[in-house]
Amino acid sequence: MIAPQPPTGTLLLCIDLQPVFLRAVVDGGRVQRRCEFAVAAAVALGLPVAFTEQVPQKLGGTAPELLALAPNATTYGKTSFSALADQGIHDALIQQQRVEHLLLCGIETPICVYQTAIAALAQGLQVTLLSDCVGARRPEDAASCLTALRAAGVHILPSETIFYALLRDVQHPFFKSYTQLVKSHA
Repeated sequence: MIAPQPPTGTLLLCIDLQPVFLRAVVDGGRVQRRCEFAVAAAVALGLPVAFTEQVPQKLGGTAPELLALAPNATTYGKTSFSALADQGIHDALIQQQRVEHLLLCGIETPICVYQTAIAALAQGLQVTLLSDCVGARRPEDAASCLTALRAAGVHILPSETIFYALLRDVQHPFFKSYTQLVKSHA
């Protein structure tokens, strides 16, 4: 059996998963574990992964555990809240990699995740936010933003739902390994 190709134009964008922010959000350890699951699943399925870092020279880089899961991922430093407001990130993703569909995870939901999703929609991209892979300092703010994003056209679904949809069938060569990944990140 020939392994299915990953969907072209889809990228997992991990927003600002820096330890300083992970410590500040509610249940940051859970958010990091769920993002680790999403990164591992994306890499195994052949999807490109990229990380953003908010002012890394002041706030530090992405959690090393996440970077280790995607050694070929590109990491982009930024000062803007929306990743796509940074012209270098925008050009790399939209023009060079020809991304058409962003899978989003990271923090913080009401700030950088929200603004990136809105900017991606404005660029005509499809956006799926992995609902179990985001976090915020104030969950009520995050809930309001998720409602607004859904109304704007962002798909908001759990990561397992998305990756099972990409597998499509138990015959997929990654299916057995994926189920083990699901169990190990429960």
